[in-house]
Amino acid sequence: MTEEKELLVVRNLQRFGSSIVETSVSMGEVTCVVKKDSILDVCRAVKADPALRLNFLMDVAGVDRHPRKPRFEVVYHLLSLTNRLRLRLKVRADDGEKVPSVVSVWGSADWPEREAFDMFGIVFENHPGLRRIYMPHDWEGFPLRKDYPLKGYKDQYNPSGEEKKK
Repeated sequence: MTEEKELLVVRNLQRFGSSIVETSVSMGEVTCVVKKDSILDVCRAVKADPALRLNFLMDVAGVDRHPRKPRFEVVYHLLSLTNRLRLRLKVRADDGEKVPSVVSVWGSADWPEREAFDMFGIVFENHPGLRRIYMPHDWEGFPLRKDYPLKGYKDQYNPSGEEKKK
């Protein structure tokens, strides 16, 4: 993205004021950390704004920042096909806090939000069908958390074999 387009994105995001916690530009891409309670409003606005038209949600990803607080980040990668713009939005949440679902803005957020729930335990409020997508429904824990045991929990079947007796 050119510097001119970076400035356009940053200027358009300034109207959200204190809803944007921080903004950075790296390698031609703008990243904004948004307050959790404002993410739906910001997403609706950047999708509808004719100057931005960020109408394509490429991905939603979970990040475990353990041991930092808040522990999790939910990262939204947005693209405007018509304006050739990219924007990365981040929301931070601690363990047990709910993040508003953006499925009402982009239907394509359905499965990536379910993946973040299944792998990290991030709960998306008002998600139409939040349930595990990879792991069995009775699986204990969330495999991509930094504190998850490398060989799984020992009270379940261990595909790595028996543990050595001490």
